[in-house]
Amino acid sequence: MHSQQLVLNKGNWETFGDDLLAPQLILAMGDYGKITDRKNFDFLREKYPNANLVTASTSADIRKSQVLENSIVATALKFDSTPIKFSLKNIGEAESAFELGKGLFKELEAEDLVHILVISDGILVNGSELVGGLDYYNDKKIIITGGLAGDGAKFEHTCVGLNTYPEDGNVVAIGFYGKHIKIGHGCQGGWDPFGPERVITKSDRNILYQLDNQSALSLYKKYLGPLSDELPGSALLFPLNLKSNEQEEGIVRTILAVDENQQSMTFAGNMPQGGRVQLMKAGFEKLVDGAAGAATESIESFLLDKPDFALLISCVGRKLVMNQRIDDEVEVVQVILGNDVCLAGFYSNGEISPLVSNRKCELHNQSMTITTYKEI
Repeated sequence: MHSQQLVLNKGNWETFGDDLLAPQLILAMGDYGKITDRKNFDFLREKYPNANLVTASTSADIRKSQVLENSIVATALKFDSTPIKFSLKNIGEAESAFELGKGLFKELEAEDLVHILVISDGILVNGSELVGGLDYYNDKKIIITGGLAGDGAKFEHTCVGLNTYPEDGNVVAIGFYGKHIKIGHGCQGGWDPFGPERVITKSDRNILYQLDNQSALSLYKKYLGPLSDELPGSALLFPLNLKSNEQEEGIVRTILAVDENQQSMTFAGNMPQGGRVQLMKAGFEKLVDGAAGAATESIESFLLDKPDFALLISCVGRKLVMNQRIDDEVEVVQVILGNDVCLAGFYSNGEISPLVSNRKCELHNQSMTITTYKEI
């Protein structure tokens, strides 16, 4: 497996690594305005005319140990012995995100399928339902990872594309096949619950109306105080820890939008009635420790080998909390994986990864997720 990276930063393209002969996959992630600029798409298409070009908008981009803003990071990957296959669907043409996920999996399903990487719109697609659909036929527990596109902390528009200009509502899935590819994964947060645990008494999928029979939005604003004037962006600093009867281990959920008229909050994933939620907060050190833990988990199955490539997908909320020190969580990952490992990634509206304790695919928020790849 071989890689080359192109970075658009401050108006100029810079190349890292030797030119590749016929790469099969280009992962191009970047600022919404940059990634939807046709001249940037055309530049990448001309540079890699025969490769499959996957594009997505982000809240920031990762290359090696750096976090870049208002940029594009394009990573070209050439596989020596690993077939890959692609599927693209739009939520506007699907009955639901759940059915869309089922359709993506069925299109990629094969006896030798070992991994699916998913890049999805981060506003129009219900991430929980998408993940549920992807996992519906996944009897073999194929490793499914990925993330939801971002747009800073605006929560207005995100876009994804496959070999065409990126559009709102798209979801791309990439299947990796055969015995010559090894996949690792890790996912950790670093957030701590605080305050009382409250029961979800009224919700509709990913829309939350009531906690303990009280307006969920009013309760949340009470905790935020003056920061409530900056919703939904300020909600990234105080996500919710969600537990359900089906899953006692907590999953972090982040607010995407608020509706003052309905007194409701829309989340990146479902908020089931009867579930229990608690506010969360995090400090700088805990978030860096979470990133380090995810990196360690992602190479546990590699033994003494190092991965060829690592894809990091971290939450935009982590970026807001860490602010000027955001590079630190990426630097610790580079140190653990090794300085010669090619790193790329982005800051997202949601992260997709199994928990290490089981291989069921889950939607996460406020987490650092890492997928590692090595050809053998």
